[in-house]
Amino acid sequence: MARSVKVNLDLLLVQRKMSLTELSEEVGITLANLSILKRGKAKAIRFSTLEAICEALDCEPGDILELEQES
Repeated sequence: MARSVKVNLDLLLVQRKMSLTELSEEVGITLANLSILKRGKAKAIRFSTLEAICEALDCEPGDILELEQES
């Protein structure tokens, strides 16, 4: 059975009461690139980007990314 990486950025932003624009400004990543990541359309993410997002949202990488079963 195939698995895919699910991005939980939406959930974390709601929990932190932060907009995607605010996150973009804080981590120095374009809104367009964050939007691609949020929608799960990114093919890769740099560790430095993941670290910056985790720092801004006070979370761990596993809070943002998780493996899920594809049906």
